[in-house]
Amino acid sequence: MPVLSAFVNEPYSDFSKPHVWSAAEAALRTVRAEFDREYPLWIAGTAHRTGDISASANPSYPDEVVGRPHKATAELAALAIEDAYAYFPEWRHTSPQYRADLLIRVAAILRERKLEFDAWLVVEAGKTWPEAEAEIAEAIDFCEYYAREMLRLADPPPLVQLPGEHDEMVYLPLGAGVIIPPWNFPLAILAGMTVAALVAGNTVVIKPSSETPVIAHKFAEILREAGFPPRSFSLCVGSGSVVGDVLVEHVKTRFISFTGSRDVGLRINELAAKHRAGQIWIKRVIAEMGGKDAIVVDREADLESAVAGVTQSAFGYSGQKCSACSRAIVDEAVYDSFLEMLRARVERITVGPAHDRANFMGPVISASAKKTITQYVEVGKGEARMLVGENKATDGTYFVPPTVFADVASTARIFQEEIFGPVLAVTKARDFEHAIELANATVYGLTGAVYTRNPVKISRAKQDFFVGNLYINRKCTGAMVGAHPFGGFNMSGTDSKAGGPDYLLQFLQAKAIGEKR
Repeated sequence: MPVLSAFVNEPYSDFSKPHVWSAAEAALRTVRAEFDREYPLWIAGTAHRTGDISASANPSYPDEVVGRPHKATAELAALAIEDAYAYFPEWRHTSPQYRADLLIRVAAILRERKLEFDAWLVVEAGKTWPEAEAEIAEAIDFCEYYAREMLRLADPPPLVQLPGEHDEMVYLPLGAGVIIPPWNFPLAILAGMTVAALVAGNTVVIKPSSETPVIAHKFAEILREAGFPPRSFSLCVGSGSVVGDVLVEHVKTRFISFTGSRDVGLRINELAAKHRAGQIWIKRVIAEMGGKDAIVVDREADLESAVAGVTQSAFGYSGQKCSACSRAIVDEAVYDSFLEMLRARVERITVGPAHDRANFMGPVISASAKKTITQYVEVGKGEARMLVGENKATDGTYFVPPTVFADVASTARIFQEEIFGPVLAVTKARDFEHAIELANATVYGLTGAVYTRNPVKISRAKQDFFVGNLYINRKCTGAMVGAHPFGGFNMSGTDSKAGGPDYLLQFLQAKAIGEKR
């Protein structure tokens, strides 16, 4: 079995270099030339056009239609999972090496078309160029990393050998599964969830977010180009109520891999848990469901570094990350100084169309997202003191200014509830112990960070800050495949640890074999 080189994270393109930026602008022009195109469904190895067509808009310019995907019916959704189930016996018997090779091809194609996918992320997801570049690099990383992980699991270490026996354990794929990715990482998370299931030998039905279906179509094209069999996956665009429930509840669905909101994740888990006539397994649910992430700033912290980390974590991609810092918990000894420095930094943030490199923040994803966020801002005005926000320009339909509230109580809604936008709550702590207590005072447990120079406090945070991903003296966003396996505790999900050595086990089942000799 050929050995791949050691995994290395994909480097980022440097847009400050004139030739890179010129190529990026050309890619954007190419992508814009494809606007308003129709995209058929891909189900059971063939294209389907239903005539029920939705419009995916550019959040920076909502009147621009990025693409028009056809929407599936409940009958087509059922066909997709039934065909995935029917094709599974053939796909599961392909070799792990063959499936890993396909992932390496997907990574190579993504690498060749990096700037094109950057541009799609800019126009359909509203990502700035640096945020888009980080996402496609992560998608490449998932492909490269999971290919290597599958080869590792295909040759597991030996078990204890009983006298007169040959004892082994092998990993088998689960069956036909459903992949439900979010709109905020419509390439990286979609790619990671999909290729993990496929490389493990499962067949899948992908139900992308209705906010970012074109990027899902573009990734499906790459899967076919790389050589994945036409029936190994389906792409089934449609609403949760029409398509999603059918896929989750279907008796032939073996697993559901979901990333999204807490409420939707809990509903999927509830639907999947109900046994249905003819079902011979307990459906497996892999879920990542969001967070209310905190950065603790200790009195012994480097304040300049802490302010930079909080700002980047809170307002990168307009705060639309499950890992975003939405709470800063600051020791009272440095609280006023921190607020003064934070205000100055946040007030310098530029907001505008995502394609313009001058803007640190682009739009939020939709009109409904903006409405929800602005409602929370109004709630915050009644709960705390607005430090930054009211006087920032909001040109464009979906632009929301970076907003900071100070003196936020731990019982406040803006302290407890996930807002998923550029809104930061700052809370004063008596000391480090109190800060950790406040950080843990939510139902979530996804990411967190601590800024302190004190090694004793760092050790305490490692023990008692209850999150799936903890960072010390750095921002709480930007998990890197291989280095920061990603997934959280409590209402943040099943702690599936995407991009880590345990992740593919979510899509496999272990079989122990003892052979008498």
